[in-house]
Formats: sequence, C-alpha cells, structure tokens
Amino acid sequence: LASKLNVDVDQNKFKGLYAKVKYHGEDIILLKPQTYMNESGKAVAAIARFYKIPTENIIIMFDDITQAVGKIRIRRSGTHGGHNGIRDIIELMGTDDIKRIKIGVSERPDRNYDLKDWVLGKIPKEQRADLEKALEKAANAAEETILHGIDSAMNKYNG
Repeated sequence: LASKLNVDVDQNKFKGLYAKVKYHGEDIILLKPQTYMNESGKAVAAIARFYKIPTENIIIMFDDITQAVGKIRIRRSGTHGGHNGIRDIIELMGTDDIKRIKIGVSERPDRNYDLKDWVLGKIPKEQRADLEKALEKAANAAEETILHGIDSAMNKYNG
C-alpha cells in the first residue's frame, strides 16, 4: 500500500514506523509496528490515541495461516482467531470491531514445524509469486475500503 501511495513508511514513533499521506483529500496514516508481533496493539493503540483515530477508520493487514498463499479475506470485525497480534490489538483497543485484511501464508508444512519459524521465516521460492499477488490484492482491497467502504471491498475481493 505504501508503494501504491508512493510513500516511505520511515518515521519512527508510536513503537513503529509510520507515514502520513493525503489521499483523495483524506489523511491516511500507514503504520508498521516495530514491537514483537504479539504486542502489535501497543503501536496501534498509541497512534490511534495520538491522532484520535476512531476504530471504524482503522484497517489491520496481517498474515493468516488459514488462507492459502495468494488468497486474501476481508472482515469488518471478529475474534482474533488465534492470531496473537490481533488479540493484542483487540485487547488494547477495547473492541473487536476493527476492519481487517487477512493475507494468506498457508498452514505450515507439518504440525511439528514451529509456527513462529513458519510465519517469520523465508518465503518458499514456489510461493513468492502467489504471495506478491496477494500483497497487491490486499493493497487494492485497502484502497477500495478507504474509497468505497468495507462492503464494496468484501464484495470485490472476498471469494
């Protein structure tokens, strides 16, 4: 999304790297938490408090092992689904009513493979093209959500 908006996410504050950009007359803030993944809520809550961003204007993009590589899934709200980063965001924001775009990274090759190593490890060569497509779709879905709302993005990109 940063690339699509032609912005560098390089300002260091709020326990993350962020950038603020005008987009169709609106201020858009992109944030990459620099905390441990399980503490992502600290960065999200800090920037939301500072800029007084209501939760209905927040979109979280994150990896999802329940989706195949190359697939995305958009939700208007919901539980953390076992994702500890989302769990922390929900806990610190005080609501699960937060828009999200899940980016498929697929399940680990077998149950003995450490989950942390899978999601933080190097992307297998045979999956890179599909993941790149998913990242592009996720950026397009975020843009659609910003411009036309979550329902439009869900209708266009889910399924």
